[in-house]
This record gives sequence, structure tokens and C-alpha cells, in this order.
Amino acid sequence: MSKESKEKIGHQNNFLNKKNIIITAAIVAIYILIVILADGGVLNRQARSLLVPIGINIILAVSLNLTTGFLGELSLGHAGFMAIGAYTGAIFTLYVNMPGPVEFLLGILFGGIVAAIFGIIIGVPVLRLKGDYLAIVTLGFGEIIRSIVNFMGITGGAMGLKQIPRYSNYTWTYVIMIITLLVITNLVNSRHGRAIKSIRDNYIAAESVGIRVSRCKIMAFVIAAFFAGVAGVLYGHHLSIVKPGDFDYNKSIEILVIVVLGGMGNIKGSVIAAVILTILPEMLRAADDFRMLLYAIVLIVMMLFNSSGLRTRLEESGKLPKLPLLMKSKAK
Repeated sequence: MSKESKEKIGHQNNFLNKKNIIITAAIVAIYILIVILADGGVLNRQARSLLVPIGINIILAVSLNLTTGFLGELSLGHAGFMAIGAYTGAIFTLYVNMPGPVEFLLGILFGGIVAAIFGIIIGVPVLRLKGDYLAIVTLGFGEIIRSIVNFMGITGGAMGLKQIPRYSNYTWTYVIMIITLLVITNLVNSRHGRAIKSIRDNYIAAESVGIRVSRCKIMAFVIAAFFAGVAGVLYGHHLSIVKPGDFDYNKSIEILVIVVLGGMGNIKGSVIAAVILTILPEMLRAADDFRMLLYAIVLIVMMLFNSSGLRTRLEESGKLPKLPLLMKSKAK
């Protein structure tokens, strides 16, 4: 290898390159801008109340996209992992007496880890299935989790857990959202990410060239489950109450709709779709009697417009600039 090639590779691997500096500056600038708008009274109370849910939905959508978009396996059990994380984090912070930030951080870690453990338990047998069969089994898993927490005393039963400390705020959510984006985008761009995408494109060809298909599938499934659990912890500590009904199959479908709307295997699209589908129901709240009808109509129109993913269509039409957001996320 020539000296010039080595220098080029070293420049690409340098973390403090121009692209990463621009991305870091953009992340910080967006955070500062939103804080200024929120604290300065530019954003009303309703808009401020949506900041945390937007971040939570982005975490859920991006993590599910890893399984559904990049791995190509349809999972309908994401709400189940979210429920595990929400209840684990809530029980931990309710029964452990520690300083608030430490307690919350440990609750986030424990919630994600317990959800990941269940991801391993479910993933090992379930990921042998494909297509509709996998979707049905993961949907059943989510309903089993909801039924279990519905009858356990420590989870508060059907009444749910109440008086959970309100630790979730915009700063916590924004930091964890950025960590989620960094981890998943770097994973997708890594050797393991290319292996995951090759499994999606051709399972037999990937296996024939020596890719450990089962291991890659479980890895993607467990990472997605971990971040779904983390999102659940943020959710519980934002509302101060978690109930089994919050995590039914409708929640899994809602997350899947965000992923499909943004584009399968498109992380930037998932971010944009999560923002739109979090704000849209609130915008339609004024038409309360026809709110869900209008919401459904808007979704249908957006999907007809968006057969190849919302962000991709906007970029191709020239109405949206191609932003250097962490990665080239469109799956090839």
C-alpha cells in the first residue's frame, strides 16, 4: 500500500475530521436552539410537551428500523420490549433511594439490559421463523408481556404503576436519542452492519460466504430490544404512570407505521417520520370528532406519496437538502 493511500485511510479514520466536527456542531446547535425557543416562550406549552415524546418515538423508530429495515425481519413486539423497560426502570426508581440523576441513569441502564435479556430469550427461537410467522410470534410475545404485567402485584396490575418520579426531560431525552442514532448508524456502517444488510438481501448467499446468520440476527434483535427498553424508561418517567394498556399491539403498529413512512432502512427518514407522526395528532386535536378519521386519511395520502420513503422522495424532488446526518442511511 502506498504512502498516499495510508494517509488517506488515516484521515478517514480520524474522529476529528471535518464531517464529524460539522455533525457535532449541528447536534449542539439544534439542542441550544430548542432550549432557547422553549425557555424564551417562543414554544407554547403544547409544543414543549411534545419534545420528550418526539425523542422517545425517534428512539423507538430507529431501533425498530434496525430489525425491520436493515435486517429485513418484520417484528411486531417492540411495544413488549418498551413495556419491560418502562416497568423495570419505574420499579427501580420507586424502590431505590439514590440521588435523582444517578437513580435515573441506573434505571435507564437496567431497563435496557432487562429488555435486551428478553430479546435474547425471545430472539433465539423466534428468529428461526420468517415473514408473517415471525410477525405473529413477536406480536404474541408483546401481548404475553402485557398480560403478565396486568396480573402482577409489583407492577400495579391493571391500574398501573403511579407516582413515578418525573425525571425525563428534554435534555435527557435528547442525549439518549443522539446516543441511539450514533450507535445504530455506526453499527449499520460497520462490518457487522454490512453483514446484517446482506442477510436481508440474500439469506442463502450471506450464509454461503461464511456470515454467521443466526448470530447477526440475534445481535440486531437484542440491540433493538435494548433501545426499546431505554425508550420505555424515558416514557414511564415522563408520564409518571405506566399501565399495561399503553403497550398493546396498537403501540407496536404505531412504531411500525413510523418506520414504513420514513422508509425501510432509512434512519434519516425514521427521524423525520417520528417528528411528523408525533406532532400530527396534536395538530388535529381541534377537530376532535373527526380526529382519527383525518389522521388515517393523512397517513394514506402520505404513504401513496411516499412509496420509496418520505425523506428519499423529498431529496429527489429537491425540496429537502441532503443533510450529513451521521451516515448515508439509505440501504443499498
